[in-house]
Amino acid sequence: MMFLAGALQMVAALLFWGVELAARYGMMPAPRTQIPAAFAHLFLMVYGLFPLFFLGFLMTTYPRWMNGEAIPRRRYVRSFLLLTGGLALFYAGLFSARTLLGAGAALYLAGWVTALHALLQVFAAAPARDKFYERLLNAALVAGAAGMAAYVLWVFDGRVGMLRFAREAGLWWFLVPVAVTVAHRMIPYFSNVVLRPYTVYQPRRALLAMLGCSFAHGALAAAGLHRWTWPADLVFFALAANHSRHWELLRSFRVRLLAVLHVAFAWCPVALALYTVQGFWLWETGRMVLGLAPLHALGIGFLTGLVVAMATRVTLGHSGRALTADTFTWICFWGVGLTALVRIAGAIAPGARPGGLALNVLAALAWLLFLGAWVLRYAPLYLRRRVDGKPG
Repeated sequence: MMFLAGALQMVAALLFWGVELAARYGMMPAPRTQIPAAFAHLFLMVYGLFPLFFLGFLMTTYPRWMNGEAIPRRRYVRSFLLLTGGLALFYAGLFSARTLLGAGAALYLAGWVTALHALLQVFAAAPARDKFYERLLNAALVAGAAGMAAYVLWVFDGRVGMLRFAREAGLWWFLVPVAVTVAHRMIPYFSNVVLRPYTVYQPRRALLAMLGCSFAHGALAAAGLHRWTWPADLVFFALAANHSRHWELLRSFRVRLLAVLHVAFAWCPVALALYTVQGFWLWETGRMVLGLAPLHALGIGFLTGLVVAMATRVTLGHSGRALTADTFTWICFWGVGLTALVRIAGAIAPGARPGGLALNVLAALAWLLFLGAWVLRYAPLYLRRRVDGKPG
């Protein structure tokens, strides 16, 4: 259920933003929205897309990781209805009434809290002694709820500080920690299954250090101290790059379905290198040199790439299909990387217009092309029975 909603959001959120970008470049009239389109884009990308995949994945894996009871159907259905109903109201309110938009965001938050409660119940009752990763994920999910609550408050009272907190907490205290924690747990596990011999590398202190750097970046950015984020970004970069090396990125290309996970994670140190350069230059000169390039390396290259890689694997496995990435999936995944590169180029060279189209518009078109194709292939699988005859 959650993956289906997330897949549809991949297209819907970028259709909205693509129209907005086209309007900015004079290609069509701008749609009238009740809040600035950029702030709606913030909600849809930070809170309204990736979390649907995160929650669907964790609702399945929490019971398995901790030998706990499966989440009852009524709980995940309730959460799904609240989340999707909230998104529907948000879209309706975006073009009609700010109050309706706020109600949609609040309803979405209620669905989030409902899902979090279900996960915490599994966590509390499960007999497993080692719950290290789950504790970190719980903290990130709570931080995400706090950031979303701040966004709801901003919709109704307009406090800019709430919006800034929602943006930074959603990215650095929620999305990045969840993605890095899941990668730290799963990439060495999957690699060990297919690459033999293989040395599993999962230093927990290093993971805590990476999450600490992410928290520090978010706290400093929320306080408006962007020029001081670069030391945390530099440490985070070094740790993430070291993990990618130890996890054997190049060797992973023997198996496409494994390689997409490694390549997606490799975008993390790339993004952090850009953040480090951006922050250091800001600290030295007081000027921004890379614009939103670091953000889109992180958001498209790392987060979107990792979601596509992980969702592909989970979808194939849970639909009873062979765990192999065919050429179509391989092209779609590399299209995500191409989208990131085009968007980064658009941030660095905003005046460039190859073929008469702004790079930002080309990046949106690339997103819709490659991720739209991925959705067309995989979204229908969520509505069908398993091909191997097993329940599900």
